[in-house]
Amino acid sequence: MRTGVDLLYLPRFQPLLERFGSRFLGKVFTEREQAECAGRVQSLAGRFALKEAVAKALGTGLWQAGVAWRDIEILRHPVTGEPQLNLRAGAADCAARQCLAHWSVSLSHDGKYVLAFAVAV
Repeated sequence: MRTGVDLLYLPRFQPLLERFGSRFLGKVFTEREQAECAGRVQSLAGRFALKEAVAKALGTGLWQAGVAWRDIEILRHPVTGEPQLNLRAGAADCAARQCLAHWSVSLSHDGKYVLAFAVAV
């Protein structure tokens, strides 16, 4: 079993969006993630934090072992709204090498903070 957690302070995240705009969005988020978030800072921040938590659970961090931001995709379940994890490319390969087949992810928002948690078995 592997776990990862990330705590994000929104006032530190929002300037990244303002400064780097579409370049930042395209580097970090898939087209589907961007469409679901529709520019909402809190939604983007939640996905960003959850990507960090998943990378920690993989034990690689981002950009190590071939894992890129867009290899970790976070979408909403169409009925429940809960976050769903899709691993692609390098992230999927890294999980497979470690036999990490089952994932549970969770997000919590409170004021200026976003907490993300990932568990892999």
